Amino acid sequence: MEPVEGVANEQDQSQLAALNFKAFLLKRSTKTNLSLYDHLTRVLIKVMDERPDNAADVFEDLSLEVKRSQLQDRQSTLRPSPEPTAALTLAQQQKGLFSQGAGDEQEEGLVETPLPNLAEQSFYFEQVGVGLGREETQRIFLALKQLVDTHPLQRCRFWGKILGIEANYTVAEVEYRDGAEEEEGEAEETHEDEQKEGDAREKDEEEVVEEVDPLPKSTYKPPPTVPKEPRGSGTNKFTYFVCREPGLPWVRLPDITPAHITVARQIRKLFTGRLDAPIISYPPFPGNEANYLRAQIARISAGTQVSPLGFYHFDEEEGEEEEGGRDNFVENPNFEGIPVQEMAESLSAWVHHVQHINKQGRCVWVNLAEKTEEDFEEEAEEEEKEEQPDEPEPEVGPPLLTPLSEDAEINNTPPWSIRLSSHLIPQYAVAYVRSNLWPGAHAYACGRKFENIYIGWGLKFLGEPYTPPVPPQPQQAYPSGPEITEALDPSLEEEQALKAALEEQQAAQEENEGLEGEEEEEEEEDD
Repeated sequence: MEPVEGVANEQDQSQLAALNFKAFLLKRSTKTNLSLYDHLTRVLIKVMDERPDNAADVFEDLSLEVKRSQLQDRQSTLRPSPEPTAALTLAQQQKGLFSQGAGDEQEEGLVETPLPNLAEQSFYFEQVGVGLGREETQRIFLALKQLVDTHPLQRCRFWGKILGIEANYTVAEVEYRDGAEEEEGEAEETHEDEQKEGDAREKDEEEVVEEVDPLPKSTYKPPPTVPKEPRGSGTNKFTYFVCREPGLPWVRLPDITPAHITVARQIRKLFTGRLDAPIISYPPFPGNEANYLRAQIARISAGTQVSPLGFYHFDEEEGEEEEGGRDNFVENPNFEGIPVQEMAESLSAWVHHVQHINKQGRCVWVNLAEKTEEDFEEEAEEEEKEEQPDEPEPEVGPPLLTPLSEDAEINNTPPWSIRLSSHLIPQYAVAYVRSNLWPGAHAYACGRKFENIYIGWGLKFLGEPYTPPVPPQPQQAYPSGPEITEALDPSLEEEQALKAALEEQQAAQEENEGLEGEEEEEEEEDD
């Protein structure tokens, strides 16, 4: 039995040694993360597949090839793939602009399109040294075609380009067909209603908290909110779409409110190129960059959109001017054009065809002193007797089709500069006008053709360094009155004098009361 046990022990030891050796072969390298066992396995598989002559002589070469193949595969997976350049990404995005459907050519020939002839406008602007270049103009032309094909538009115009720090904005001015804008505005109104409901819920929660632990209420009353003008009139007469680059999706800007315009006049901010970027300023701007962009577009349009005198005229069928002045005009079919030389010499040959924005932030003044029935009910409940302020005077700005010669100067700077495109060949020259208050606004006129464009940073020329507005005076913490006013302590002599005066007054009162009692007794005895 002893020899058998010795053999068993030897077998166990040999198996243990084999397991230890296999574990050693399976140990991975700290540099390549490969094990000798796997490497030998791959080399032997390569030998069996290729069956080379003199395998013992080329074994080292085969081992090196296996190692090299493993490292190449690993390097190919770890090597970072080259990132596409900005030009390649933009080209891929703009590739869709150059694709044309099967029935586009036939449809364009049958249906009138609101797409402007941007190539012709670009040609005239090149004569006066204004433009974006032919390549970019062609891409914008195709982007406007894409916008016209995807929206029910009645009118479309290339408004201009506003520069930004990170990206620029290409702006298109459009006008929807009758009833089409209302359908697209339902989604925005629904979103606004949801926001109002959320605000109402927050107010209800705040009221519940106040009931549990009431806090002192402020007596401050904010000024009344100026209502915005409805779509299709005033500052919201047109709708504006913007995109960062031709080929990217067009984004519709929200409607403008008087609060946006009022604050935009008091601040100066460069655009970033991101519509959702916050506007950090004082006074605080009630919105993001999309609202600020829309406010600046409205201000620039109201101050720089011009046309030749006589191209537009008021419709004779309309009645007399209303309180806010006329806000509609029609194209004059009898207009034959003004000589270019005359337009290049006189500002009276150019007129504004966009309504002026008054200090209230609207084109048509609204009386905020008029009170509704709810206001009268609240006043009746409060029973407060306060003097009613006088009725404010209506603010009326310059009417439509006012000549540029009537525009006011800013710090001895003329608001406009007019030129002729060429003095060498004046017979074929173009008259153009440039705004000095809004650098970047240009307009040309040649016969019956004219157009406006803006290419700039969206900032107005002030003529002096910008100074932020001063914060308002802080509100008093509590009303001042005699009951809380601190008084000086009286001296000893003043106390004694006051005490003597009070004693004399008390003695006089007692004497008067005694005399009155005696008179009453005498009257009773007489009775």
